[in-house]
Amino acid sequence: MNQFQETTRQQKIASLIMKDVSDIFLKEGNNFLRGAMVSLTKVRVSPDLSLAKVYISVFPFEKNPEILKNVKDNAKMIRYELGKKVRGQLRIVPELVFYVDDSLEYVENIDKLLAK
Repeated sequence: MNQFQETTRQQKIASLIMKDVSDIFLKEGNNFLRGAMVSLTKVRVSPDLSLAKVYISVFPFEKNPEILKNVKDNAKMIRYELGKKVRGQLRIVPELVFYVDDSLEYVENIDKLLAK
């Protein structure tokens, strides 16, 4: 197995985290998302399950730096809420690290260039 292939367990935990963090964003997001539309695009979990990289997509794109900073500032609260949700399924709640997934912005730029 190559080093980038995730195990089935990692994939299951990643999808659990993605679902629960999405719920947290829906319920608690008003405090730190400030009117931007944020969606989770991908979650990658480390092999030891101690770290989860959460990729978010922000619309409008101009708000990326501001929203990413707000989400990172609230990462402890998000992890705490996640811990309450996954308490029965996971022994250790992974550390959450947030990244901007700018693939949609990239696609939009390509479309603009092709339209010219």
